[in-house]
Amino acid sequence: MKRIVAGKLGAACGLLLLGCATASAQSPAEFYKGKTVSITVGYGAGGGYDTTTRIVARHLGKHIPGNPSVIVQNMPGGGSMAAANHLYNVAPKDGTALSVFGASIMLEPLYGNSNTKFAADKFSWIGNMHADIHGCAVWKGAGQGIKSFDDLLQAKKTVVFGSESPEAETSRFPAFMRTVFKAPIQIVTGYKGTRDINLAMQSGEVQASCGMFESSVRTAYMNDVKSGDLKIVFHSGPDRKSELFSDAKAVGDLLKTDEMRRIGEIIFRPTEITRPLAAPPGIPADRFAALRAALTATMTDPELVAEGKKINLDFAPMTGERVEQLMIAFTKTPPELAKKAIDLASVPK
Repeated sequence: MKRIVAGKLGAACGLLLLGCATASAQSPAEFYKGKTVSITVGYGAGGGYDTTTRIVARHLGKHIPGNPSVIVQNMPGGGSMAAANHLYNVAPKDGTALSVFGASIMLEPLYGNSNTKFAADKFSWIGNMHADIHGCAVWKGAGQGIKSFDDLLQAKKTVVFGSESPEAETSRFPAFMRTVFKAPIQIVTGYKGTRDINLAMQSGEVQASCGMFESSVRTAYMNDVKSGDLKIVFHSGPDRKSELFSDAKAVGDLLKTDEMRRIGEIIFRPTEITRPLAAPPGIPADRFAALRAALTATMTDPELVAEGKKINLDFAPMTGERVEQLMIAFTKTPPELAKKAIDLASVPK
């Protein structure tokens, strides 16, 4: 009897090992055929992150071997930290789960934020769908005729900025302006994304936002810019210029000492990785390579390019290798410099 049981167990183990060997031998095309790839966006629906991701998702599947379906889901929270934590710790590590979140959130472990449950350099970075310049804008002069950064600094009344969470760039940037340049700014958190912040701004609930990427302005707010209702007063390009933001102060022109420029790099440079696409750590290497190649092919797909032009968006992608290099460099920031950066860009809780 014992020999029979042992024989059955041996057969079962053999079948199990055969199944494992078969699974590991699957090509990416075999694996992805008939499957669904989900992309979780760390912000609410309708904002720049969501819009860009949905456009790319419509074309990504045809460039992934096996042509899986691609769906987009929203997981707002913590300035996209909820999505980053979920991808790193909960999502399946088989290449079917991807996510898009704010690159600035990747610095939160460096700042000692205990709510972060990830290491930025351990994600499987697929690439960056778009490299952009991030701006801060005032709506209808905040009722004080504010048309420039200098006007903001000289404002007689506090200007209220909307934000998702204390960790988001929509908080970090105005907090930096308040601390370093003494701008009379108040920050209100709790919004699900830039779309909600901008709706609140237009309704008079808040007066300003640091959620204005150039691509979002071109695609959704050009009429407001042309009418003068929306005025970009500050942008985050340390060494980049934008014709659209030509009247705004560039942070690179405002930081005068070497130390402040290094701090500016920590706080503002990550936003150039504007729409990063990531997979969890440890996905199979061949699927990782296939996803990177698929995103690269997608970003030059004529149909994607044409769809972007319809909404006045010219994509400026970045390879996964480049995103990975930048993330590793960010994690190597000296602790004492990171401490100074967070002290200058913190929102009191």
